[in-house]
Amino acid sequence: MNIDQYMTDLGRRARTASRAMARASTAAKNAALLAVADAIEREREALKQANARDLARAREKGHDAAFIDRLTLSEKALDTMVEGLRQVAGLADPIGEISGLKFRPSGIQVGQMRVPLGVIGIIYESRPNVTIDAAALCLKSGNATILRGGSEALECNTALAKLIGIGLAAAGLPQDAVQVVETADRAAVGKLITMTEFVDVIVPRGGKSLIARLMEESRVPMIKHLDGICHVYVDDRADLGKAAAICDNAKTHRYGTCNTMETLLVARGIAGEALPPLARAYQAKEVELRVDAEARAVLEAARIGSLVDATEEDWSTEYLAPILSIKVVGGLDEAIDHINTYGSHHTDAIVTEDHDRAMRFLREVDSASVMVNASTRFADGFEFGLGAEIGISNDKLHARGPVGLDGLTSLKYVVLGRGEVRR
Repeated sequence: MNIDQYMTDLGRRARTASRAMARASTAAKNAALLAVADAIEREREALKQANARDLARAREKGHDAAFIDRLTLSEKALDTMVEGLRQVAGLADPIGEISGLKFRPSGIQVGQMRVPLGVIGIIYESRPNVTIDAAALCLKSGNATILRGGSEALECNTALAKLIGIGLAAAGLPQDAVQVVETADRAAVGKLITMTEFVDVIVPRGGKSLIARLMEESRVPMIKHLDGICHVYVDDRADLGKAAAICDNAKTHRYGTCNTMETLLVARGIAGEALPPLARAYQAKEVELRVDAEARAVLEAARIGSLVDATEEDWSTEYLAPILSIKVVGGLDEAIDHINTYGSHHTDAIVTEDHDRAMRFLREVDSASVMVNASTRFADGFEFGLGAEIGISNDKLHARGPVGLDGLTSLKYVVLGRGEVRR
């Protein structure tokens, strides 16, 4: 296969399809989404068999438990795909919406219209659910997309792509609107991220090394986040019952996701009461605890051992594993300073019953998602009501946080006149 010719052909077909998608009716787009959902329901067993073959190869290659977890297409994951497609179909179509119309002294009206970005290239690793999430959001927002999933999920992604094609055809939309790169050759990625004539935006979803490479090599603008160093701060005015549930869920619900807590901050005034039961709960689930000197003293006084001393590097590490760093802080100011210094501006939470402190945390923590009395695991397009997400961005331009329909659109100015001329 000549990769350059192959990717150029994909790009050219995607650009042509993007023009058809930009003028597609809401009814046609919704019909396609619902047809894909129905196809997944019908083909559950075939999809699970394709996924089983991908999983078998991944295990043979020695991939770790976190990788296998991301690659697994469980019944729950299939349910979430179907529900996400139907939820996206039920969302308002943003395309063509005109906002902010205002009369100018000249008599013209000036406003902005929401329009598709065009062609979106999505590069991801081992999560087959991304194939559906990305296709659904790009389709509803009137974009065409080129999907390049990881080689480990190639069979499952190819099977899903066929079902997406069925849905598009059933609705009378171009099947080239969603194309899956059917080669594991890394050169395909290098070509995709430089095809500025065909691709408008790149959305990478994967490990830090992948995204770092794309940041260095891409000529196409990206919507991205590099890593997810998420915090939960337990304030000395926290409800300890809420804190126990939130801190447990934020860390142990799933270890391999970007919205998993990696550092627990606990206020000094409540550390003696809050930390020991939390540590016991973590150790019961075999979570390694890396603690600062003050947290060690509190836990050892409670006869809790098997602790590891935290290093400076731990505060800026995304583990994606059953490892948690713990630090005792003087209060809200120190917690905010620590998060803004060491965090990745992804997702951070406070547990407190003090309204003023909660509002300060929301205002002053410089992250894409900031939460009060809730687990960081809620930082997700599906949970936020976006239907699904194409990714999470911790950049400040264009899109920030979970990226749904609006994040895949742009605005253009529109002018309505009645024959006015500039004088």
